[in-house]
This record gives sequence, structure tokens and C-alpha cells, in this order.
Amino acid sequence: MTSRTLVLGGARSGKSAHAEGLAAGSVTYVATARRDPADAEWQARIAAHVARRPPTWSTVETTDLPAVLDSVPGTVLVDDLATWLTGVLDDTGAWEGTVSEARARCDELVAAVARREGPLVLVSAEVGLGVVPATRSGRLFRDELGSLNARLAQVCDEVLLLVAGLPLRLR
Repeated sequence: MTSRTLVLGGARSGKSAHAEGLAAGSVTYVATARRDPADAEWQARIAAHVARRPPTWSTVETTDLPAVLDSVPGTVLVDDLATWLTGVLDDTGAWEGTVSEARARCDELVAAVARREGPLVLVSAEVGLGVVPATRSGRLFRDELGSLNARLAQVCDEVLLLVAGLPLRLR
């Protein structure tokens, strides 16, 4: 495995499972999704991800990705950046306000990925291949995630795109 790998893909493309297959050794799985006890379907999705992980992996549920990337030794697998960005946009009020604070957090993440010395696998949704969303929030999310993915691709050693379960090497 190379030092820093970005795995992109659409919904149900197999990106998470493929990324998990790339991780080796002492793995810290960083889960970025926020749990909502009232959403049974979301809880089931999270449970399916948990069940797939080897019992030897440790899991960290956090949105402070730069701190994890700077402090956790061994292989780190982050799944996924779309849910992380959603939380950042929520926390910074970007849905209805300005995006400057959210972009600053993205800057911090890109810098942390660039300085990461241990093995790293990042999972993110590729959202730029579909239709233009009809809502401001949909366009904001698509544009900000697309920009973040492009910036991360520049600092990663390997970039893969999963399409219909098949990995395509972009870098």
C-alpha cells in the first residue's frame, strides 16, 4: 500500500469495501458519520460497516480528522469524507450562510493529509458525475465535495475511482 490513497466512488460502488481491502497491519478505522438513533435505516448501514471490519481493527468516531491524522500511528482508514463534510457544513452554518469557515476546515484536512507519514486510506463520494442538483444546498455540497476531492487527489500518492465495483487507477 502506498502512503496516502484516495478511493472515490458513487453510491453503492463498492468504495468502502475496496478501501478496507487496501488497509493492512494495525488499522484505525475513523468513522465520520453522525449517529441518529431515530433513523433505523442509517443505524443499519452503520452496523453493516462495523460487521465487515476485522475484530483487530480499532474504531474512532470523530469529526476531528486533522487531530487523528497527526496523532494515530499505523494505518488510518477514513470513511467517509462526504459525511465528514456534511457535518462541517452543518457545524459552520454554511447551508444558509457563508462557506469560509467550512473551507478553512477543509484546508486543515488537506494539510493534515499532506503531512501524514503513516499509511492512510481516504474514502469519498464522487458526486460530480450526476445531474446538477435543483437546490442550493445540493449544489453547495456537490461543489464543495468536488473541490475537496480534487485537492486531496493532489496530495495523495494513489487515487482510485470505483465504478460498478471495479477500481480504476487514476494515479
